[in-house]
Amino acid sequence: MRKAFKLDGDLCSNCAGKIQTAVEKLDGVNSASVNAMTLKFTLDAEDGKFDEALKQSIKLFADIEPDCEVLA
Repeated sequence: MRKAFKLDGDLCSNCAGKIQTAVEKLDGVNSASVNAMTLKFTLDAEDGKFDEALKQSIKLFADIEPDCEVLA
């Protein structure tokens, strides 16, 4: 399953790269894209693990860049 989410807040490209790398390492994630310019987060994960991957991704956003929120 692949879904795109809007981001709200401040996000620099350095933090976007850190978040993207961390999300791609999560169990069940096929790919992830974090774009600081368009404030867009795209998550592609296995169907059965998508909800858990999204939950963990949102936590990573909060840990790495607390000024940026995933609008899920």
